Amino acid sequence: METAERKRPIHLGDHVRRMRTALGVKQSALASELGMTQQNISRIEQEEEVDDAMLNKIAGALGVTAEAIKNFREDGDMFHIEHMHDHASAGKGNFNQCTFNPLDKLIEVMDENKKLYERLLASEREKLEILKQQQKA
Repeated sequence: METAERKRPIHLGDHVRRMRTALGVKQSALASELGMTQQNISRIEQEEEVDDAMLNKIAGALGVTAEAIKNFREDGDMFHIEHMHDHASAGKGNFNQCTFNPLDKLIEVMDENKKLYERLLASEREKLEILKQQQKA
């Protein structure tokens, strides 16, 4: 009994989506990298055909080749994708680099909250003084 391998036409948009998610890149991050909106990326991922110029731009932004997207298979390619992603930091595909120290931002926010609390407290004290003056009068 022979089992015929099922051949489906390549859905490039689906390959783009699967490659993007395998690399852990959000639609919005990819859109920002390409100078377009998240809705544009969503539309591209729904299309069966993606023109070569756009596919090359997307591949460059993800740090992979257009051929890798065209030939994407989830089963055996995960090791290769991880390897490509780890070595793709030549200026593109760096979606996970933080440009600020999160602890510094947390301390800034805490300082702002403290200042706001102090102003609120001073305002409440002023209100209390006004009420006391009105009671005396």
